[in-house]
Amino acid sequence: MANGLDRFFGGSPGWVIVRLILLSIVIGVLLSALGLDPWNIVESVERLIRWIYNLGWDAVEWIWRYFVLGAVLVIPIWLIVRFFRTARGS
Repeated sequence: MANGLDRFFGGSPGWVIVRLILLSIVIGVLLSALGLDPWNIVESVERLIRWIYNLGWDAVEWIWRYFVLGAVLVIPIWLIVRFFRTARGS
């Protein structure tokens, strides 16, 4: 039973829950920095889109810089993980 539960969670359920809590806090801080409100998410997203639209092309450049900065780490790590998982047969 524990093996099936570990397989479902992708690891020890307790550890997975701790990681999900920490990840949720980090993402919550990032979304809060963008001005998103969890109680009124639709209006918050609409306000964010309007804010980006009002910034014009500066927003596109701003988003592009952050995308490239993140992608420099995220894409290679993702590729390495995928290669190792494929090699293991998962």
